[in-house]
Amino acid sequence: MYVSLLLLIVQIMACLANLNGISQTQPFKLKCSKVESSSRRLVVVGLRSNETEDFQEHQAQLPTKKSSPLKASRRMLLSIAAIGFSLQSGIEKSLAEDNGYWLTGPLPIPRVLNKIANEETGTRSFLKNGIYVADIGPKGSAYRLKKNAFDLTGLGDLLGQDAWHYVRKYLRHKSSIMYYDFDTVISAAPVSEKEPLTKLANRLFDNVEKLEAAVKLHDLPETESCYKDTSSILQEVMNMA
Repeated sequence: MYVSLLLLIVQIMACLANLNGISQTQPFKLKCSKVESSSRRLVVVGLRSNETEDFQEHQAQLPTKKSSPLKASRRMLLSIAAIGFSLQSGIEKSLAEDNGYWLTGPLPIPRVLNKIANEETGTRSFLKNGIYVADIGPKGSAYRLKKNAFDLTGLGDLLGQDAWHYVRKYLRHKSSIMYYDFDTVISAAPVSEKEPLTKLANRLFDNVEKLEAAVKLHDLPETESCYKDTSSILQEVMNMA
C-alpha cells in the first residue's frame, strides 16, 4: 500500500514539473491511474493546467474497511472506562436521588420489611440486582403477584427444550418481582393474615431457589421434580384472596 502511494506521489510530482513546458493556449486534463488496495483506495480524477497553473483535486475517496490503530485504541480506552464505571457503580451502595423528573443515580434496592429471605444467607439466590419494581400499592402488588405466578406456570412447556438460559433468566426476573410484591402485600395485610402469607412466601421462594439451582446445572430430572412442587405453590398464590 505504501509503495503504491509513493509511486503515485512521484507521478504527481513529475506531472507538476512538466506543466511549464505545456502550451498555455490549450488547457489539458491529465488523468492518473487509480490506486487500490485491500484496505484503502485513492482516486484522483484529473489535473488541469491553465494560465495560473491551478492544481485541483476533483474527487478523493478514502473508504476504510478496517479501523485505524488510533480508533482501535480509543475504542479500547472507552471500553475499559465503561467497565471501570460499572464496577464502581456496583460497589457503591448509594441510593438514587429523585429530582422530580428522573433518578440521578443507581436504581435503589427495595427494602424488605418481612422475614421472607433465606435464614442462612439473608437473601435469595434468584434475586436480580438493579431490577426496577414499580410501586403500585398493596392492591396493585397483589394483582401483579398473581399475574407473575400465572406466568411462571407456563415454564413447564420449555423444560427439556434446550432453553436453559431463557428458563433461568425468566424465572429469576419473575421471582424477583414476586419477592418484593409479597413483602408489600404482607406489610399491608391484617395482623391475622401476616403469618400465613409469610409462610406461603417462604415455601414458594425455598422451592424457587431449588428450582433455580437445578436449572443452572441443566439437571432435567431434578428440574422437573422441583418445578412440579413449585407449580402447586404457585396455584396457591393465584388463589389468594
